[in-house]
Amino acid sequence: MKDEGSESRPTRWQVIKSVVAAALGVQSEEARQRDFTQGSPAAFIIGGVVFTALFVIALVVVVNLVLSAAGSG
Repeated sequence: MKDEGSESRPTRWQVIKSVVAAALGVQSEEARQRDFTQGSPAAFIIGGVVFTALFVIALVVVVNLVLSAAGSG
């Protein structure tokens, strides 16, 4: 069974949560310490790039929906 203090890599879910929390600026100190001591930089870089791409795509979709609604009204 794993201890909380064991030196294991963060799970994918933990990486996703950390990337989203960091993007929103609400990362806990415990999670930040775990990420910097046990996490692989590549996992967080890839997660950040994917999150950013999805965020930009979501913004483009929302703006297009708003503009099309404004043009038809």
